[in-house]
Amino acid sequence: MSVVLARVDNRLIHGQVLEAWIPSTKANCLVVANNKIADEGLHKRLMAAAVPRGIQVVIESVEDSARFVSSPDNDALRVLVLFASPDDALHAYRSGLHFPQLNLGNLHRPQGLHQLGCTVTLDRDDVENLEKLESEGVEIVLQCIPSDRQLGWRAVLKDK
Repeated sequence: MSVVLARVDNRLIHGQVLEAWIPSTKANCLVVANNKIADEGLHKRLMAAAVPRGIQVVIESVEDSARFVSSPDNDALRVLVLFASPDDALHAYRSGLHFPQLNLGNLHRPQGLHQLGCTVTLDRDDVENLEKLESEGVEIVLQCIPSDRQLGWRAVLKDK
């Protein structure tokens, strides 16, 4: 299986993902790895209903998402993985869902410690989790939409 994009976006499935990232990455499978949404039947069904036909949707716990992505049965899929937080991304990575790069797209917090651009706010836990992912070899970048230039998160963090 090919993970074509791993993204932290606390809005999960929304227009920016469907209209910009799926065409840009040519993903044919969208995986939402989040324990809370996986347990909310109505919310889960509404999210899945928003995805165009032809795109497989998997909304599962972080552990089940890791198992799905790493299964050899799904080798033909081009997977776009969405996490609601850096904590979910770290948990997934350590559960076997590996990705070389993590895109920070949207992380809105009412009282974040670090405002990185207009769409990403990090608190102390976020920074610690991103540092742990980075120490495991994951490149962390900020990029809201595909036409934006990728920025290394540390360079942006230093500027603040």
